[in-house]
Amino acid sequence: MLDGLRVFAKSWPGKIMGAFLLVGVAGFGINNVIVDLGSNTVARVGDAEINSRQFLRAYQTQLNQITGQLGSVPTTSQAEALGLPTRVLLSLSEGATLETLANRFGLGVSEAKLAQMLRQDPSFHGTLGTFDPEIFNQVLQNSGWTEAEYFTVRANEAKREQIMLTLMAEANLPAVARDLISNYATATRAIDYITLNETNVETPAEPTEEELAAYLTEHQLEFRTVETRNVKLLNLSIPALAATKSFDDATIAAEYEAIKGSLTTPERRTIQQVALSTPELQAQFAEAQTAGTDFAALVAEAGVTPSTIGTLTRDQVTDPTLAAAAFGLEEGGFTIISGIGGQRAIHVPEIQPESQQTLEEVRDDIVQRLGTAEARTEINDILDQVEELRAAFQPLEDIGARFNLPVYEAAVTAGGAQLSVMPTVAPTDYARISQAIFNAEEDKLTPAVSLGGNAHVWFDLESIVPARDRTLDEVRDDVAAALRAERTNNALLALSEDIVARLNAGEALADIAAELNSFPQISSPFTRFGADDGSVDPTVAAAAFAGGPESAGSVVSESGEFLVFQVVDSGTTAEPLTADAVEMINAEARNGLYAELVSALRNDAGLRVNDQALRQLLIQNFGE
Repeated sequence: MLDGLRVFAKSWPGKIMGAFLLVGVAGFGINNVIVDLGSNTVARVGDAEINSRQFLRAYQTQLNQITGQLGSVPTTSQAEALGLPTRVLLSLSEGATLETLANRFGLGVSEAKLAQMLRQDPSFHGTLGTFDPEIFNQVLQNSGWTEAEYFTVRANEAKREQIMLTLMAEANLPAVARDLISNYATATRAIDYITLNETNVETPAEPTEEELAAYLTEHQLEFRTVETRNVKLLNLSIPALAATKSFDDATIAAEYEAIKGSLTTPERRTIQQVALSTPELQAQFAEAQTAGTDFAALVAEAGVTPSTIGTLTRDQVTDPTLAAAAFGLEEGGFTIISGIGGQRAIHVPEIQPESQQTLEEVRDDIVQRLGTAEARTEINDILDQVEELRAAFQPLEDIGARFNLPVYEAAVTAGGAQLSVMPTVAPTDYARISQAIFNAEEDKLTPAVSLGGNAHVWFDLESIVPARDRTLDEVRDDVAAALRAERTNNALLALSEDIVARLNAGEALADIAAELNSFPQISSPFTRFGADDGSVDPTVAAAAFAGGPESAGSVVSESGEFLVFQVVDSGTTAEPLTADAVEMINAEARNGLYAELVSALRNDAGLRVNDQALRQLLIQNFGE
């Protein structure tokens, strides 16, 4: 039969049928998935690929931001409705497009530049504010990055920055456009206004039972409980495992002796200088040095002010002559040295002597250091054992007891804030864990939640407390307060509208204020963005600018106050936009041009998305 099919395939009828089949398959887009894009490729921009690892990393970052805004982890379907996958793909495709352009231009980044970028990255700074290799390795491990990936990303960032600086450096707005923006931004208004409060309206009657019930029915979502999931959690990470370690005094003392040299704080000196710019000053300071005159009295007599170089160690002083002079003086002394700029008087007002931390001062740090080192050697083996025990349906309490790891209990809501019970888990990981908890089902074994590197969290879903409507008896006081506040606000809004109508009819604001046992206040001039001193917020300013030069209006301020106002002055500030503001406007213009350039380049290269692989990737990692 197979031989017959081979013969048929070589015939003209067979070739025609094969062509039809190929066209049919292409119509379903399979050629894009199989031929154009590999199984690990989510999208392609020109010849540049966006793989699943890049997409997941960027998607998780965006998901964490949205979770912080919404207070809950959106499902995959909800994230798609918000356009999250599209936003991530467009961002990644922008980077891929610019990297292709940079490679076409032959742009590159030297190792020295990458090293400088690494040292300047505050994510890897230690307590002294300088680069710490251990922190660098720990951050990469927790983030699931390799060193190669980190340097590739930073190199691409540097290339994109070169493109931006090269192509957009001189892209500024025309002078006419800047003037229009300046006139718009510097326009000012001043208003007379009165503030209304609950004393200006009748106190609303106490709501009846029927009114409370009706209000609760209409606003049930505001009083509804949220779903809560009761879980037990086990956290395995290097910090968590290190916290379980203890060491005897001899081990701690031995470690202290081994690292004692690094615990020494070198001598530091505060160094001041005075430039002796004239022969008279030079002679005066030389005589004073010989006579042993006090430096403070000398500079006061000479009428000069010393400048402070800093409080530095000897190694931090790059000028050998200055270092030798400053570190050869006694505290309070001064000397004269020569340099390229002429003679200088060097004064040391304070000396911080060399010191060394004692064993008791660093005991906790040493225990943590020893525990971390031991945890690094054990964690992979313990991880394998925990997975085996989980597969054997061992309770989390037994697993935790076996490895001396605490098991935590929490009633978790979608936002995941309750996961703070695990002290070694970063808040940025709460969303990922809570998402896994809310995707889980009761009485089913759940896989570990990987937090990058060797950090994992296991949980058992004990019970689910579903969201429900509350009864009136449960929230009676809250409902009554909300209904009274609503009625008061409605009365104030009605009074505001009535006062505005009277102002428009020609009545004076002062007369209306007197009826309300109040008096008008006058604001200082403010711009569309409000007053610099905060007395007029942007919401009130927007309402004042919404009408004409002598208009009246009402507004609820950002602090919740009910204001009725009348515009009494309009103008522009005497000062134009500052240089910083003009530069900000030019920067916005450059960013706009830059975005259009990237969009055009991406369109020319062509963005192709493997929709099937993308959908499958999201479901596998984040559920439906």
